[in-house]
Amino acid sequence: MDKDNTLNQNPDASCRCHERRTKKRSDAEYKSLVNRLNRIEGQVRGIKGMLEKDAYCPDILTQVAAVNAALNAFNKELLANHIRTCVANDIREGKDEVIDELVEVLRKLMK
Repeated sequence: MDKDNTLNQNPDASCRCHERRTKKRSDAEYKSLVNRLNRIEGQVRGIKGMLEKDAYCPDILTQVAAVNAALNAFNKELLANHIRTCVANDIREGKDEVIDELVEVLRKLMK
């Protein structure tokens, strides 16, 4: 996926979260997130393979725990990027409703 080079020069310009509910990400952010998801996808395929090979339950559960940890790491990275860009920009622009949105997202993540 080709990314706009202006985003790398001014990360604040990359956030248009509330205009169209989309966000242009820098090449580095995009690649990092996709790499994490690719690894997670591989882990999930590995779990399926373990199940197909009648692996021992605790071994499968250990791998599921690893996938959960990887998804949590993905969430942390995405959330940190969101706070640094979208949330910070909206607060600077006086759009305090972004705080309520962030609180709701955190509630969902902490279930």
